[in-house]
Amino acid sequence: QVHLVESGGGLVQAGGSLRLSCAASGLPISSAPVGWFRQAAGEEREFVAAISRSALFRDYSDSVKGRFTISRDNAKNTAYLQMNSLKPEDTAVYYCAVRDAGTSLGRRVSDFRSWGQGTQVTVSS
Repeated sequence: QVHLVESGGGLVQAGGSLRLSCAASGLPISSAPVGWFRQAAGEEREFVAAISRSALFRDYSDSVKGRFTISRDNAKNTAYLQMNSLKPEDTAVYYCAVRDAGTSLGRRVSDFRSWGQGTQVTVSS
């Protein structure tokens, strides 16, 4: 079972940047797609971005495309989410998640098997 720990969240002003990290342990994630999701208070968890095993393919929600960049370092068993030009509506708990090995990119919460505990991102106006 893979264990995921997110870090890098915090409070930032609108227009600022944050870089989230997702450190995996227990199992290598190099053979699995990784995704980032977020959940604002009172809202459902929503897809943010996903990256394929080799980082060849990346997918973004329309709301973050052009502002966020997902990446991974398989040697470090870690994935990242660089968030630029942050807006107050980006405020949420951000979660990383891993699909089963050998699968393709996904966007649904149910596509992903393992989840971290989340890190809070708050963007002030």
